[in-house]
Amino acid sequence: MAAVKVGDRAPEFTAPLQDGGTFDSAAVVGRKWLVLFFYPKDNTPVCTREACAFRDSYEKFQAAGAEVVGVSSDSAATHARFAEKHRLPFPIVADTDRRLRKLFGVRNPLGVIPGRVTYVIDRAGIVRLAFSALFASDEHVRQALAAIEAAG
Repeated sequence: MAAVKVGDRAPEFTAPLQDGGTFDSAAVVGRKWLVLFFYPKDNTPVCTREACAFRDSYEKFQAAGAEVVGVSSDSAATHARFAEKHRLPFPIVADTDRRLRKLFGVRNPLGVIPGRVTYVIDRAGIVRLAFSALFASDEHVRQALAAIEAAG
C-alpha cells in the first residue's frame, strides 16, 4: 500500500493495547487531534529517547487537544513493561502482525529496521503531518507539536 501522506484522510483502525484493551481511532478523531508515532522497537536507545520525549511533552499535547499513541510490532506484554519502566502516560499499540504499518504504508528504510514515522491527524481525520526520520527521535516531537500549533 502507498504511504499515507499530508492531505489524505487517515485510515480508521482498531488495535490491541499494552493494557489488554483496544484502541479505536474513530473514538478519538472527531474529538481530538491524534499523534500516531510508529517506532521500531521497545527498549532500544533511539526508540526509548523518542518515547520519553513524547512523555516529557505529553502535557503540551494534551493542552493542545491531542492524544498521543505509540505503535510498534512488540507484544502487548513488552509494551506494558516498557511503558511502566519509563512512566509513559500514553497508550501503545501492539502491531504484532504489522497490519497498521501496512495500512499507513510505513516502510523499512534500511531493509530490516522498521521505519520511524509520526502522523498528526486533525479532528476531521485529515493527515496534517507525516514525518519520517529514523534516527532523529526528538525531532518527531518538535514536528508534531509544530503541526498542531500551526493549525491554531
